[in-house]
Amino acid sequence: MLKIWGRLNSHNVKKVVWLAEELALPYERIDVGGAFGMDAAYLAKNPNRLIPTIEDGDFVLWESNAILRYLADTHADGGLWRGSPRERALADRWMDWQFLYGEAQRHAFVNLVRKAPGERDMAAVERSVAACAKMLAVLEDALGRSPWLSGQQFGIGDMPMGVFIHTWFALPIERPEFPHIADWYRRLQERRGYASHVMIPLS
Repeated sequence: MLKIWGRLNSHNVKKVVWLAEELALPYERIDVGGAFGMDAAYLAKNPNRLIPTIEDGDFVLWESNAILRYLADTHADGGLWRGSPRERALADRWMDWQFLYGEAQRHAFVNLVRKAPGERDMAAVERSVAACAKMLAVLEDALGRSPWLSGQQFGIGDMPMGVFIHTWFALPIERPEFPHIADWYRRLQERRGYASHVMIPLS
């Protein structure tokens, strides 16, 4: 059985659990990181002190987007990671783009979710939200040209930003209107596993 190591309030763990649900893969998720800590046995699997990590039989892999590609390659029968090398690369770029977006969103998330009101740096929140909005204008344009970041059909290229876009809509902030992103977000909510494992309370 697939083992997924990591706490579910991690954006990067959510990606992997969501894909496991999409693929109907039997899995066991083990809480690691944050309040759960990391013991020596876990650090032997992932010396980076990060989550998630998976064990698929005797195969151990860390880095969330690498895990998505591996699981899609080995378990999806081409359904979520399809097309020519060029088509796959066009979807793949959004998986890497998400890391840049995650950095832009980090200060808003940490201050508004992880810190008590009296500890918040609201100037940092304002800068973070402005940086996110600037990047999301690029995403809005892309989704105006194609229904999914993976192309004409949903695929793993949609999953990393799909997790982070839920946080964007869940944060208590003022947001500019992005109708194509809002429609994409609505359609993501229809996906198996998204509502139950991604759309959980921020913590």
